[in-house]
Amino acid sequence: MATFFGEVVAAPSRAGVDDEEELAGEREETPEDREIRRELEKKREVHILWFSKLSASTGSFTDEQFPCSKFILAIGHNSVAFLSSFVLNSGCWEAAGSVKLWNEWCRTSNTTSVLPTDAFCLFYKLISDPTVLLCQCNCYVAEDQQFQWLEKVFGCMREEDLQVTILSTCPVTDYKTPESTLTLPSPFLKALKTKDFKETTCCPLLEQPNIVQGLPAAVLSYCQVWQIPAVLYQCYTDVISLDTVTIEAFKPVLSSKNLKSLVKDMSKSAEILKKLVTTNEIHNNIYT
Repeated sequence: MATFFGEVVAAPSRAGVDDEEELAGEREETPEDREIRRELEKKREVHILWFSKLSASTGSFTDEQFPCSKFILAIGHNSVAFLSSFVLNSGCWEAAGSVKLWNEWCRTSNTTSVLPTDAFCLFYKLISDPTVLLCQCNCYVAEDQQFQWLEKVFGCMREEDLQVTILSTCPVTDYKTPESTLTLPSPFLKALKTKDFKETTCCPLLEQPNIVQGLPAAVLSYCQVWQIPAVLYQCYTDVISLDTVTIEAFKPVLSSKNLKSLVKDMSKSAEILKKLVTTNEIHNNIYT
């Protein structure tokens, strides 16, 4: 979890387990157990597939790290739908890669033909400026997979002059406030930034003692450690499904420096957003 109000890391508790019990547990592991554990660890590995390795001069990819000036990351179906409707639709983008992972909650594939309800993690590059990379992460990345995700995604980038923007959502009940969350004008945006992010945020900063969790926190923590300017815009909402009002709550972010230059034409954004929500509703009705 990242707060930057004074980092607090919760260590795993061994309360109630003495040394003898722990040693006994280790001794009881059989070769078959070890083989099963290795297979499970292998199955939970995070794989990143670049359709080609990106080169600064040609826009094609090489085996070396590629330059990246802007990395925009959407985590969760509402923020993913926001980028689809207002950013990807507004410029010329090309599919650049995908992340393949498996855990108890999801399994992604390499296909780029996806529905809003699918689990996927896809990368797109801006054709006119291949140093601009966008990621739509519509899948659950487990705690033990987050470090792999960070290493493999950021490990491909040259991080000089890189700026990162993260979009995510969480339940309004997670928001800590003296007031009742029932009286809050949900949905609403809050921002959390790294020390090196010097720009003005598009919404109020997240107050203490609130925290962020999961992949958004992991990405922001990585950027804080490696001194990469980064900002997280988190939307607090009382709707967990794909929701037009929640998606449009991200609109203030379009005025940010990282996104402003990427939004060229929003004339079809409302139509695309409506189509995404309708497709999601039809899919849910079929499978419920």
